[in-house]
Amino acid sequence: RGAWPRVAMEASELWVGFVGAGRMAGGLVRGLLQAGKVPASNVLASAPSDKNLDAWRELGCRTTHCNLEVVHRSTLVFLATKPHILPGVLEEIRPAVGSHHVVVSLVAGVTIQTLQRLLPPWTKVLRIMPNLPCVVQAGAMVFSRGSNAGDEEAALLKSLLSSCGLCEEVPESYIDIHTGLSGSGVAYVYLFAEALAEGAVKMGMPGALASRIAAQTLLGAAKMLLETGEHPAKLRGDVCTPGGTTIYALHQLEKGALRATVMDAVEAATNRACDMAKD
Repeated sequence: RGAWPRVAMEASELWVGFVGAGRMAGGLVRGLLQAGKVPASNVLASAPSDKNLDAWRELGCRTTHCNLEVVHRSTLVFLATKPHILPGVLEEIRPAVGSHHVVVSLVAGVTIQTLQRLLPPWTKVLRIMPNLPCVVQAGAMVFSRGSNAGDEEAALLKSLLSSCGLCEEVPESYIDIHTGLSGSGVAYVYLFAEALAEGAVKMGMPGALASRIAAQTLLGAAKMLLETGEHPAKLRGDVCTPGGTTIYALHQLEKGALRATVMDAVEAATNRACDMAKD
């Protein structure tokens, strides 16, 4: 097969490659396809086996077992491997990376400095950190750019990834904080949702109904935060009436040190993300 054409950085004309085809990469590509950002025929994904690739083929994407083929046939290349595999992958694809490529890493714990050291010196490198809700196009993502990536590449990436949720450019030092806040933070919210529902079950509501209402409560509260732009304390105060049910419930949460515990959780996860980057 001949090489795919190398075209200008127009989102609708991009040739997009994924080295690694796991769940997060699959979530991102679904967002791109559903938003019409890239046609499925312009997407090529690689993985060692067909385990994950079948789902990509069902979306209309092209697949391969060859990482080099992805680089040869793409202009925008997403790296979505496990962290311990990435150095070997970079060594493999390095000879094929040209000045026209934009390389975007989703790999946790691997810094831009490391990526630039293991790729050719001219490579346009960006690093993104998504979270699990990207798979339902409701993610929270941050990205940072390397020394060779300019405004054009940053704008392209933000335009593409906004189809998968909130997407913000940040200094790279914020990426580990984002991991503690949002990457791991999704699990904190699931734990809270579980506790909310179990409280309702304790009071006599069926579990399935309680879980649906808990989820919708979280969704509605988050949507109000985003759409009103109000500080959470202001919205919380709006729910409280003097002597009402909410202030009694909040008193119990304060006695359980909810706020301090959540702050400690974000700190612990952030510190762990920093430690993993040093390993």
